[in-house]
Amino acid sequence: MSKKVAVIMGSDSDFPVVKSAVSELKKYGVETVCRVMSAHRTPAEAAEFASNAKAEGFGVIICAAGMAAHLAGVIAGHTTLPVIGIPMKSAALEGMDALLATVMMPPGVPVATVGINGAKNAAVLAVQMLAVSDDELAAKLADEKKKMAEGVIEKDKALQAEIEKL
Repeated sequence: MSKKVAVIMGSDSDFPVVKSAVSELKKYGVETVCRVMSAHRTPAEAAEFASNAKAEGFGVIICAAGMAAHLAGVIAGHTTLPVIGIPMKSAALEGMDALLATVMMPPGVPVATVGINGAKNAAVLAVQMLAVSDDELAAKLADEKKKMAEGVIEKDKALQAEIEKL
């Protein structure tokens, strides 16, 4: 049985973006726990969750946060599990503030970071991390990559047919 993935967001307002990560993880059959925790408003709860995550059966933690975006770093500082940060787009700086806050971690406290609002990629990256020691997940990933390639080939064929008509 594969390990679980935690998806933590700094605010419930992040859920419209984050739900694509939850959906993607469920597509692969990965048990997922989704929570709201704040690096600034509930720091003790966030630290406790991270400190106990490995013992609770988690293999990866995904954190979504905007603006100051300290959530992924706080979580990473309290666990040895891989942490993936999703910088969330905000009105003020279009998510660049969150991107830089998430990616610029001090040595020894890495946070893998996807693009702004990149929840689906965060989920796929989490699945890839788990698949290192789970052959069933690895096979599902290989199948999905094959389907993506076939889709691109079909789109190219359609484009070539359209060009021939010109």
